[in-house]
Amino acid sequence: MFTLDQVVPWGRSFEEYSAMFEITDADMAGRVLGCGDGPASFNAEATRRGASVVSCDPIYRFGGAELEARIADTYEQVIDQTRQNQHEFVWEAITSVEELGRVRMAAMQAFLDDYQAGVVAGRYVDAELPSLPFRDGEFDLALCSHFLFLYSRQLDEAFHQASLRELCRVAREVRVFPLLALGGAVSPHVEGSVELLRAAGYSVSIERVSYEFQRGGNQVLRIRRAELADG
Repeated sequence: MFTLDQVVPWGRSFEEYSAMFEITDADMAGRVLGCGDGPASFNAEATRRGASVVSCDPIYRFGGAELEARIADTYEQVIDQTRQNQHEFVWEAITSVEELGRVRMAAMQAFLDDYQAGVVAGRYVDAELPSLPFRDGEFDLALCSHFLFLYSRQLDEAFHQASLRELCRVAREVRVFPLLALGGAVSPHVEGSVELLRAAGYSVSIERVSYEFQRGGNQVLRIRRAELADG
């Protein structure tokens, strides 16, 4: 079973974000927060497209050279785990472990190339859930990729629920992908979190998306303020 002892820096591309979260042009016209983005190239690529994106992650307290070293250390660990657990993944868009390595490293290199300029511009912010340094409703859309739910063994239900409430505070809409924990089972924190958010008055849905790399990982959690969902 694919497992990690702690959260590791591992990045995905703008194209993968678009598929995972079913991002539209209208979504990118607003102000977007990527929470826990790590070394994803989403911010760099979205910025080149003229979008307004802020990424937050505690790894942004480090400099570029240290991040590059951390990525190199993570690469071997994740690729080795993937090679040992290939049955847990869908090898279609990405056809092999070797191709996965090339695709992920290309995304993370794009992040590294953009990192210093992004820090200066305020696009990469050292911050972490469940307490974010942003104003209420500062963003139109908040995205959380491969952090909440994925690390369900490392992060308990209270952390997940506090984090989701915080994302809902700073953004009009929140999307979280995937709903699976490491190893491929649905996170035990999903059901309780959905109930909590609905009780708090949010419109919550679990929607199927076309993206699937982690086998069975083809659903996104979508949370909106009730008045927006009705509008």
